[in-house]
Amino acid sequence: MQFSTGFPGVMRYPPEQFPPGERHWQDDLTTQDFQRIARTAEDLGYDAINVPEHLVMPKDLAPAMGAYWTDAFTVMSFIAGATTRLRVNSGVIVMPYHHPVQFAKAVATLDVLSGGRVMLTLGAGMARGEFAALGVPFHRRGRVMDEYIDAMKVLWTEDEPEFHGQFVDFADVLFEPKPVQRPHPPLFIGGASMAALRRAARVGDGWSPSGSQGGKGPWLNGVEDLPMFLEEARRVPGFAEREHRFGIALTPTTVRFGPNHEPLPADRPLSSAEEIVDRIGQLRDAGVTWTSVVRPGPPPRSLDEYLDGLAWAAEEVIAKLR
Repeated sequence: MQFSTGFPGVMRYPPEQFPPGERHWQDDLTTQDFQRIARTAEDLGYDAINVPEHLVMPKDLAPAMGAYWTDAFTVMSFIAGATTRLRVNSGVIVMPYHHPVQFAKAVATLDVLSGGRVMLTLGAGMARGEFAALGVPFHRRGRVMDEYIDAMKVLWTEDEPEFHGQFVDFADVLFEPKPVQRPHPPLFIGGASMAALRRAARVGDGWSPSGSQGGKGPWLNGVEDLPMFLEEARRVPGFAEREHRFGIALTPTTVRFGPNHEPLPADRPLSSAEEIVDRIGQLRDAGVTWTSVVRPGPPPRSLDEYLDGLAWAAEEVIAKLR
């Protein structure tokens, strides 16, 4: 089991924690504070920091999600530069928003400069207005995502990359540098639906079942659903042979959202370190390989309280599971 954490100050979510006109401690974080957060997480033994992304926020989703979201890959680069061991992971980057040639170059570059510490969690996206602002067809996002991933893999692995698809076409080009990690950085597919799992089983190295539950199900509602979902994944050609190295990222408490990212009934909050350790043990036994820990109680009211929460999780939970 490996442990990731978030990165405060890069989004204002959930928006009710950031009342308009009121200062919040995350509003006042400095460059040195961001470096301190990343280095503290590394020193405490966390394995990765996850960074979310939205490029614009449609007005109809802003009440549920807020408008303040930084660029994920820029933040990942900052964190990688401030640390020496910690992995940097997107959580999630909406793949159809990013041209695969440009994005493959950015990923390979950061993987080289960080010494092979890049992870990617990619999603198909759910915000129609965001797709419209970027001129990306929402109804074709799944096919776009699949083709973009295929094109990036060609660029990362082939000496003379060539690709001819519906959305991407290139030939007679060279692509360097290649990523340090071979064949490429780990690719997790985000989304709690069976469709997301099938995509992960087909083109990914892991699955991160989170996100809005809109459209067709079924949806992963907790660790008890994992056997059914993995049985479906085994029907994907080639998956069974690599299941032993397939990662699953799942939090101890399942958080669910509706099609407009409105909160749905969640699991009962875990109230003690013992409960969290027991739940993560259940996740591990079910095949989960990545998780995260949040100290029970109200949200932190200062940077020092946030760092105290990181230390509590490391000492009271993570240390007991290693």
